[in-house]
Amino acid sequence: MSGSIVSQGAGRRRDIMAAPSPQRLGACGCCLNPELGHRSPALCPHPPSLRPAGTALGGGGQRGSHGDGARPESFLRRCLNALEVMSLQTEGLLSGICCSPQCSLEPLPASGPDFGALGEEAEFVEVEPEAKQEILENKDVVVQHVHFDGLGRTKDDIIMYEIRDVFKAKNLIEVMRKSHEAREKLLRLGIFRQVDVLIDTCQGDDALPNGLDVTFEVTELRRLTGSYNTMVGNNEGSMVLGLKLPNLLGRAEKVTFQFSYGTKETSYGLSFFKPQPGNFDRNFSVNLYKVTGQFPWSSLRETDRGVSAEYSFPTWKTSHTVKWEGVWRELGCLSRVASFAVRKESGHSLKSSLSHSMVIDSRNSSILPKRGALLKVNQELAGYTGGDVSFLKEDFELQLNKQLILDTVFSASLWGGMLVPMGDKPSSIADRFYLGGPTSVRGFSMHSVGPQSEGDYLGGEAYWAGGLHLYTPLPFRPGQGGFGELFRTHFFLNAGNLCNLNYGEGPKAHIRKLAECIRWSYGAGIVLRLGNIARLELNYCVPMGVQRGDRICDGVQFGAGIRFL
Repeated sequence: MSGSIVSQGAGRRRDIMAAPSPQRLGACGCCLNPELGHRSPALCPHPPSLRPAGTALGGGGQRGSHGDGARPESFLRRCLNALEVMSLQTEGLLSGICCSPQCSLEPLPASGPDFGALGEEAEFVEVEPEAKQEILENKDVVVQHVHFDGLGRTKDDIIMYEIRDVFKAKNLIEVMRKSHEAREKLLRLGIFRQVDVLIDTCQGDDALPNGLDVTFEVTELRRLTGSYNTMVGNNEGSMVLGLKLPNLLGRAEKVTFQFSYGTKETSYGLSFFKPQPGNFDRNFSVNLYKVTGQFPWSSLRETDRGVSAEYSFPTWKTSHTVKWEGVWRELGCLSRVASFAVRKESGHSLKSSLSHSMVIDSRNSSILPKRGALLKVNQELAGYTGGDVSFLKEDFELQLNKQLILDTVFSASLWGGMLVPMGDKPSSIADRFYLGGPTSVRGFSMHSVGPQSEGDYLGGEAYWAGGLHLYTPLPFRPGQGGFGELFRTHFFLNAGNLCNLNYGEGPKAHIRKLAECIRWSYGAGIVLRLGNIARLELNYCVPMGVQRGDRICDGVQFGAGIRFL
């Protein structure tokens, strides 16, 4: 691709031109709809080989498909067959082509008066699939210009990265597909409220017979936007208010202020986000925040004031995040009857840590997947960059999903982690792992498995948890194809353990201790998927392997969240 950027009309329209290529346009679908046709036969972009007989390129001559005369039905039939092939090739995303600047990429109607009436003398020509393919695939085109209408403060270079693949299209189907992909990339930047795509024949002195112009009509977001919504966490709900300055410097940067008030946590934060032009997944962000949380299972209240900087980037099929965080933590008792162990943990501490996370995710959905796998690995090292807390923390998450017969899905998951204190100080209650509840080992109360003191759960330095699940449609499939598809019947078997380890005993002793006193449960219930945001579970649970001090939920248990075992 070679070209230049030209600004026109007080910076509102920008043209990106590609190098011309001696190729030829194959077909144009605007003839399918006479109301969207060209006003004059002279403007018809069809080559003579595909134009109906009697259509003149000058001002005179007989009227063809763009005039008032009758359209030869054989040509109409060929256009309909070509449209059918295009619908299959684009996988239902787009089903028509229009070269008129008044027409967008909206699908054309499959029937109705727009196609005209077929007369009794109509000549129907059956076109074989190979001929249909040739109409749209074997006719070469070249994208000469890409226009942008509606740009204001957005810079040209970030737009060039997102639409450069449009110039590589060699036929009409590729132009449609790559234009749609470019539209999705532009929307993902988070700087446009709306993006529409128009495809037209190229006009002007440099226009080629097979040249096309692609126009993106965009509407930029305002300089300051606000939002309010509710958010579902792991068995927690909150109300979120936010202010955002999108596209602050013209290259998809944004500054966000967010306030969240929840049932167990209140927070506010200020963040700056900067993506790399041409690679939105490679980005940098800085965050300032304050979070106050309540943890009733430990009679603990924690207030964090911190700053963090993180860099995210993809590598092959994995995505990575490298993060530095400095946080001033204040721990206190939530009630007067808190145990002595919790009171001893109270006070101030300063944590400075470096962390890295790697994710491989091939699932078709993050909430209720039907196929694919997930692997997530996290490492955190605290103490080497300052602070009075030192530890090494590792944890992982693995999930496999397989679709069986009759829309049944089998899922298996495994979690695990280990925290190793470094130095003379023991680990903090704020850094340890917790287990139990409707989002992990079902049948047990929230975070109520493992070491405890006077009814307060202190967490553990090592844990594992696994689950087997079977998701099926509702019996008799009520609401099939509609609201009923959001529900699934759920059968599960969960197990896990959490404890503290003596790191001088060796790996065999650690494995033996993790294999002792295993808690497990089984049951069945109903799952409701809330879009791609969260899911709700209502299960009947039977806890087994209960140990002294564990709190159980024998019977119906409700859970809401985004991360489930």
